[in-house]
Amino acid sequence: MSYAELVSTVEALASAFQSIDPAPGSRIGICARNTREHLVSLLATYAAGKVWVPLNPRNGRAELDAMISTTQPALIVADASCVDRFSRTAAPVVIGKPGDTRIDDLDTVADLIAAHGGEQPSLVERRDGEEQIIKFSGGSTGIPKAVVQSVRTLDAQARGLLHAFEFDATDVNLIAAPLTHGASCFVLPILAAGGRHVLLEDPKPQSILDAFARYGVTTTYAPPTLIYGLLGEPSIRGRNFPALRHVIYSAAPMSPARIREAQRTLGPVIETAYGQVEAPQIITAMRAGELTKDENLESVGRASDVARVEIMNESGELLPRGDMGEIVVSGPLVMNGYLARPELTAETIIDGWLHTGDLGVIDDRGYLFIRGRLREVINTGGFKVFPGDVEAVLARHPAVAECSVFGVEDAKWGEAVHAAVRLVDGKTATGEALIDFVKRELDSVKAPKRIYFLDELPRNPAGKVSRSAVKALSLA
Repeated sequence: MSYAELVSTVEALASAFQSIDPAPGSRIGICARNTREHLVSLLATYAAGKVWVPLNPRNGRAELDAMISTTQPALIVADASCVDRFSRTAAPVVIGKPGDTRIDDLDTVADLIAAHGGEQPSLVERRDGEEQIIKFSGGSTGIPKAVVQSVRTLDAQARGLLHAFEFDATDVNLIAAPLTHGASCFVLPILAAGGRHVLLEDPKPQSILDAFARYGVTTTYAPPTLIYGLLGEPSIRGRNFPALRHVIYSAAPMSPARIREAQRTLGPVIETAYGQVEAPQIITAMRAGELTKDENLESVGRASDVARVEIMNESGELLPRGDMGEIVVSGPLVMNGYLARPELTAETIIDGWLHTGDLGVIDDRGYLFIRGRLREVINTGGFKVFPGDVEAVLARHPAVAECSVFGVEDAKWGEAVHAAVRLVDGKTATGEALIDFVKRELDSVKAPKRIYFLDELPRNPAGKVSRSAVKALSLA
């Protein structure tokens, strides 16, 4: 699709959205996979002056119903394959990508584009502080919260990504991770630079590698699980990727060993960014050249130009470089707050600082290192143990592919440090050996008292390891 075709298609669909629901600033939910109809509907939502509510079809029915109930969209766009993922409400449904047969005579995106071809939507002036996106934040623990990202937030995110990664008109961005999550952050920056998007509806490792070669892909956003899938794909052997220059990971940490493996296999193209739904994607960033240096392998980079990043103690005082505390963020990237939850918003944004709940340290060069979640600190025998510290050491063991550390109630210690591990295919290790490995690098009090071996670590729909689910599975 050319840019001219994209403009006329988006304008027609935006006009259709306005005809269905004329109210400025109303919400449109989109439940779809990585289809052309999904991307066009997302852009048309913006062009119609409406608010995007992403609905990931990987979520369970109860979760999607709760998201719809919370946000009350005036219209829902859903692929035919996704319609049965949620309960119907009074909101009209438009089919995105159709199936083999029509569903209840519902209009499709293609029908609406044809019916409104040549039309332009009414211009809706949006102020910086008005809501633009409502995404749900849950992290590795806790109940998902509806996060209101403003027009200002979306603009800052796009500007920050453009500045950090220097996209240009030669960029070909592969959208393999779900558009409902981090991959959506790259839509506007790539279009603003004049680049191209390639969408994979069913991203399997081999199809991703094939797309790299077929389309000359330069750029892709990939949570670590996606990268691990590529590295484990047998057909990757013998391939090379001359066009590739940005493989940007976030959403979860990657161990230094896996970063090095990815660099050897895909080339010196691995980059990283740190963000939360509350301050999306580009709090910090690190380019590929920086990530080749050993001292940066456990870092998530330096502050972007749209965020101020500091470390704060429990008393609300900013700490000097090298001290550990809570990561706090201010600037245009920060959300408006949580939908209809003013008390939670007031607890999270204090004096203009977003309290991320992440523990970290900034070194004297300005590089940020994340050490874990504030609420996941394990109090064992009077000592505070940060899961991220233990995970960082465990991940260095050559037999460990992934790990997750958590606290378990204990009569002697109050809480005991436990860990779940997924081993590298073909490698073995005993729990005792892994515990001793940690003891050699950390105080023995921080070493796990027990190791659980799992075939897979449970993840949430965004692909992030769910610490609470790992703990439940381990203790079952």
